[in-house]
Amino acid sequence: MREHAQSEDGAGGGAAQRRWPPILGGVLLNLALGMFYGLSVFLLPLEKEFGWTREQTSWVSSVGIVIIASTYIFAGKLYDRKGPRVVAIIGGVTYSLGYLLASTISSLTSFYLTVGLLLGIANGFGYVIPTAVASKWFPDKRGLMIGLMVGSYGAGSGIFGPLAAKLMEHLGWRGVFQVYALIFFVMTMIAAVLLKNPPAGYRPPNWRAQAAAAPPVDVPAAEMVRTSTFKFLWIAYAFGTAAGLMVISQLVPFARSAGYSAATAALAITVGALGNAAGRIFSGWLSDRAGRLNTLRGALIVSAAVFPALYLLRTEVVAFYALLCLAYYCYGTQLSVYACTSADFYGTRNIGLNYALLFSAWGVAGILGPFLGGRVYVATGDYRLAFFIAAGADLVALVALTFARSPQRNPLPVLAAG
Repeated sequence: MREHAQSEDGAGGGAAQRRWPPILGGVLLNLALGMFYGLSVFLLPLEKEFGWTREQTSWVSSVGIVIIASTYIFAGKLYDRKGPRVVAIIGGVTYSLGYLLASTISSLTSFYLTVGLLLGIANGFGYVIPTAVASKWFPDKRGLMIGLMVGSYGAGSGIFGPLAAKLMEHLGWRGVFQVYALIFFVMTMIAAVLLKNPPAGYRPPNWRAQAAAAPPVDVPAAEMVRTSTFKFLWIAYAFGTAAGLMVISQLVPFARSAGYSAATAALAITVGALGNAAGRIFSGWLSDRAGRLNTLRGALIVSAAVFPALYLLRTEVVAFYALLCLAYYCYGTQLSVYACTSADFYGTRNIGLNYALLFSAWGVAGILGPFLGGRVYVATGDYRLAFFIAAGADLVALVALTFARSPQRNPLPVLAAG
């Protein structure tokens, strides 16, 4: 039986009292999966041991992100049909297996297959769940709660990235992969037990959606992708997040190239993760009040100014950390607010597949961002050009968003095929 059809809690207060355990499950799941953003901590040890180049190791981020976005579409369909628990279990088991097998790698191919392919598949299955579940349980606080869900993903790298750097001093990188396989298995299985959809027809007690903010009729994916607003959102999502992923994929090598020690570079992961989590949570809350598109536009304007400044002031440690935190904040904002926008514009009945299709833009960004950073560094010996191109990508995203319109205020025009 589909979990979204369960009704044993009723549609009122009894169910409302049970909407917090699924949130805890979503936080646990995303904290574990969020270490994907901290994988750059392994790049230098692997390059040193195997003689791989920066361009070669950078491709693992692109492989993983493309796999995440591709798997997300299938996982979204499965979630809409079977509910969150089955999908979360698949994601958690695959994630732990990926870390375990990563401890045995001896070639670049095995590196891509474990850290790129398996962890990518796991994230594709796992990441869909907390966002969708939170959106259904908290229509009254959608921005804030989705922000909390995706914020925990951003925070995961801030916790487990520096811990990995510390553990490698004693266990080596193979030992860290093994320890994380066990830790993440426990976390994701607990999360899977807690995750569930609300009963059919659920509404929070004493909550009535205002007419202007009421969600639209649930839009099927086939209809959604034909609208011009979806296309503009997709373009903005791709270019805006490509800029952030360039920094995320190169963070530790970039910090080391600026002259910082390994410990200082590892701390940069934590600083970035804090900014990432703050952007996802606070901007999610802000978008409930200022509007989804306004919040996104503001983040892109700030981001376009931050990237050049981050490169130019990279040797000033206080400015480096402050600007890095702000860059991650703007990136995290997009991962939170686009998810809310999808639910607001197109409803929650088909949210698994609908947001997966919008999220595929992030998969394209996963090719552009890491490739940009690694390729520019190999070609020029530094990251200057990459940061200025990233600022330009933010401006392209900003222009695309000027053409996006909320269906609550304006009809969604349909672009003719061909």
